[in-house]
Amino acid sequence: MIRHVVSWRLAATEPAARAADAAAIVERLEALVGVVPEIRTLQVGTDVVGNPNWDVVLIADYEDLDALARYQVHPAHEAAAAFIRSVAAEKAAVDVQF
Repeated sequence: MIRHVVSWRLAATEPAARAADAAAIVERLEALVGVVPEIRTLQVGTDVVGNPNWDVVLIADYEDLDALARYQVHPAHEAAAAFIRSVAAEKAAVDVQF
């Protein structure tokens, strides 16, 4: 199993805009479940304690590296990723095998 973990720091500095962008990311990523068949599990959420480092995190599981690669190029994922790139200032990602 491959666990894909991604964190984003959003570009917006105004709290309401930051919250709206974070909610839009969550909505777009959660919508991938059932659309992208390679996703085994997917959890996405926003920071709840005001951490200055990261605003949104994704934790998703895939059967293997090939499944992760298919997810990355799926049109629905590419659309979500394009939106995220438009509102994120930074991204950190790691993929681990269990």
